[in-house]
Amino acid sequence: MKPLKSISISLLLCITVLFSYGQKPHSSGEIYSQLEKLNFLGSMLYVAAHPDDENTALISYFATHENARTAYLSLTRGDGGQNLIGSDIREMLGVIRTEELIAARNIDKGEQYFSAAVDFGFSKHPDETLNIWDEKQLLEEIVNRIRTFQPDIIINRFKHDTPGSTHGHHTASAILSKKAFELASDPTYLPNTPIWTPKRLFFNTSWWFYGSRENFEKADKSSMIKIDVGTFDPITGKTNAAIAANSRSQHKSQGFGSSAILGKYEQYIDLIAGELPKNNDAFEGINTSWTRIEGGEKIQPLVSKALAEFDFKDPSKSIPSLLSIHKEIKSLPPNTWKEIKLQEIESLIKACAGLTLQANSKEPYGSNGSDTEITLNGVNKSTISIRWDKVINQGQVTEINKNMVENERISNKLSWTPNNSFTTPYWLLEKGSLGSYAISDSLSYKGSPKTPDNKITFDLTINGYPISFEESINYRYTSRTKGEVVQPFQILPKASVTSTTSNYLFDTPNSKKIPLEVQSFTENVSGEVVIKSPDGWRISPEKIPFNFSKKEEKKEVVFTVTPLKNAKKNTELISPKIVLNTGETIPYNIKKLDYDHIPQQFVLMPNEIKLVKLNIKKPLLKIGFIEGAGESTMESLLQIGMDVEKVDVNTMTLASLKNYNTIILGIRAFNTLEELKSKNKVLWEFAAQGGTLLIQYNTTRGLKTKDLTPYKLTLSRDRVTDENSEVEILNPSHPILNTPNKISKTDFEGWVQERGLYFPNAWGDEFTPLLAMNDKGESLKKGALLVATYGEGKIVYTGLSFFRQFPAGVPGAYRLFINLINNEKEH
Repeated sequence: MKPLKSISISLLLCITVLFSYGQKPHSSGEIYSQLEKLNFLGSMLYVAAHPDDENTALISYFATHENARTAYLSLTRGDGGQNLIGSDIREMLGVIRTEELIAARNIDKGEQYFSAAVDFGFSKHPDETLNIWDEKQLLEEIVNRIRTFQPDIIINRFKHDTPGSTHGHHTASAILSKKAFELASDPTYLPNTPIWTPKRLFFNTSWWFYGSRENFEKADKSSMIKIDVGTFDPITGKTNAAIAANSRSQHKSQGFGSSAILGKYEQYIDLIAGELPKNNDAFEGINTSWTRIEGGEKIQPLVSKALAEFDFKDPSKSIPSLLSIHKEIKSLPPNTWKEIKLQEIESLIKACAGLTLQANSKEPYGSNGSDTEITLNGVNKSTISIRWDKVINQGQVTEINKNMVENERISNKLSWTPNNSFTTPYWLLEKGSLGSYAISDSLSYKGSPKTPDNKITFDLTINGYPISFEESINYRYTSRTKGEVVQPFQILPKASVTSTTSNYLFDTPNSKKIPLEVQSFTENVSGEVVIKSPDGWRISPEKIPFNFSKKEEKKEVVFTVTPLKNAKKNTELISPKIVLNTGETIPYNIKKLDYDHIPQQFVLMPNEIKLVKLNIKKPLLKIGFIEGAGESTMESLLQIGMDVEKVDVNTMTLASLKNYNTIILGIRAFNTLEELKSKNKVLWEFAAQGGTLLIQYNTTRGLKTKDLTPYKLTLSRDRVTDENSEVEILNPSHPILNTPNKISKTDFEGWVQERGLYFPNAWGDEFTPLLAMNDKGESLKKGALLVATYGEGKIVYTGLSFFRQFPAGVPGAYRLFINLINNEKEH
């Protein structure tokens, strides 16, 4: 295992770098706007709980209109949400949503940070949230982020003083932000880090927090600042609303595509702490000029002069002035703003010269200790004198010594032997707790969106002035449908062993074969796959050797697992690992994440497979499954030997359903499948003719039709978030709770994240509620499981979160689900 270690750049540099994939061309208007930003030394930190909580209109306004250094601190990575574009949930969804936030910030020009908090699912009160998150640890992280980022103003997305009125994560984020605002300037709190005093703390309020637009109109706004964020920039030709909508539309896994608001777009920020500005300027009274730092007074006029002399037809004319500004900034005493503005001026110099610098790997990934071929490319699109002196990679110097003639490419190849941390989501490399990722405080990029890319330093001389640029090592290829695709080069282990499923269910005493895939990520690697037998189980053989001569070789190894009678527990975890012949141990599985809207990447996590003894009776059924918003119901049923196949709702007819006993609708099917507006009646008729129709949860927002069943059924936002809440069985003698499995309260033990969500709160007399449950302090909710006879068959509606229980291998969830779909008959 390659241990994580600090990378060879300073913490300040690490935390201010924006992640983007490939170099994007800049128009003269965009360059001019960046030059304006160079003369503004003010910063804003926006704080909320999840990806997609952020107000992209305010972030883009402060970043591109106010020209402030702007960042969003999302306490979680959103791994407790749903996924509308695939079946990946939990940790993998967190990686997807992290990449979506990176894409959003690349559009609205903000920076992105996180804490170690886990999105463990919906929480109704901040007390529960803070208890699970570990309030002390998280508060320290937020204070450290404030002291490092050094914001002049902080804006909370949510109210801190209305617990229980919204998601507990939301209120908790505001509570923690307010405490951190006060503690950041306290020298006795975390005394080993320099203090910082933000000037103002705001709450980003709106009519929503007042219950209606009418109430908000009447509200006292004396402590509020009103900002029109619908501004138009004639230099770039963009409205702030258009930038914000494009940014928000990056949250594709959540279905948050947005259109730009036309005209005025007013936002309000309400002062919580600090002095109220005398006007609508949030930075009023704060020195945002170069005079705020020692020696900076000489730089402001240089930037103003460069702005006045900027030639939109030939930005390269600004390079001599920019080089002079770079020299002056570089000579300043150490300071956070010095590091930030050096990055900005270097980006401007590159853009004005039309300078392209690339470090392209021959392959998408490699391993430490194995050679990787890198192709270096450089193009100077200006007439400015530029000499490419050398490149530096991990201390290895490659001399280039070539003049970069206008618009002529210079290429060079080098061989690189990586010796860095694995470039995989760093927060997943160790097993965390329910509320927190396990991340070492010593990790320099803790809180950054991702593990920093592998970089190469290009040393150039421009007009006689030496200057260096860092560029990521990327893998590029040309897709026939997408054009050029750029993805960061990844460092992976030499090999990995991966299971196709996270749990195996044993519903008989018989042994099961567990196939694992071993894959090489370098040449000439050999070793053994090892699994230790837990108490009450026998795994054979104990180890299986492998020997690969080539990269990307794969081999299936099969272990036999047998449950023993003396097992003390019905559930055990096993951890397959690789032990190389060199003695190196690799405890990770590896999953490939491949979605069109984010860079392809490999994700490493500790290898764990759950073995579950399952006392279950299974009827002989032919089951049709209509896919909803992406989950693993079908795969989970196949694993326990059920006969399931997909049904295409587009071609579905009553005749095509005649061979099925049961039809299952995946989660959110009525939110995602337009065809159900008309095909719902086909499903009803299927039930009327003796079939079982099971409908899993849908949300109240975006229903394609409200006619989910032939009977009255009204969805609500009722949910039970405590996965350990008591479940009352309302009708113990009902066939669904007895056939083929006798369901009792023990079947609701060991559930994860939640009981269920979006329960109906009103239904026709035809429906019988079978279960009642509630969160602490709330009324009983009886809409979790409803069943109705319809003709010769039955219709079942459930808001229970089976889609979360199946991947976790929860035995009772399987037993109950089998009962719900039971309809054993001749077919």
